[in-house]
Amino acid sequence: MAVILITGGARSGKSRRAETRTQAFPGRPVYIATAEALDAEMEDRIATHRARRGANWIEREVPLDLVQALVETEGGGARLVDCLTLWLSNLLHSERDWSREVTRLADVLPRLRSPVIMVTNEVGLGIVPDNPLARAYRDAAGVMNQTFAGVADEVEFVVAGLPMKLK
Repeated sequence: MAVILITGGARSGKSRRAETRTQAFPGRPVYIATAEALDAEMEDRIATHRARRGANWIEREVPLDLVQALVETEGGGARLVDCLTLWLSNLLHSERDWSREVTRLADVLPRLRSPVIMVTNEVGLGIVPDNPLARAYRDAAGVMNQTFAGVADEVEFVVAGLPMKLK
């Protein structure tokens, strides 16, 4: 089994890279979306990603319980989780214990048989946010990304559509 973490900035090409990596595995790929179409902009983004992937993908919308979704999709093709930082935001807004959920997912990943490719944003490369909530989110995302990088078999950083292997 493979756990692959793909990180990068906004619009860096990380989702496209993750789709390519996911399709390289045998079986019908599963796209696990953490986004919810709550406004027109998000609807457009989802439609763009869906059109690019094509009809071969099995799609699941999972804003919160990634562990359950990954367990339920075991035994098929590779699973692409896009994206972890939006999942973190969903956890924070739902007032769940994000640290516990990250640990729970990190504990399950090495035991899964089918490959898992996860996309995340590297939010700590910019300026220090000017408000406590944004700083707390940036810090939580950094901890989360380090946790998943620790259990991943491979980690890639994507810049301008170009992947750099970190692990």
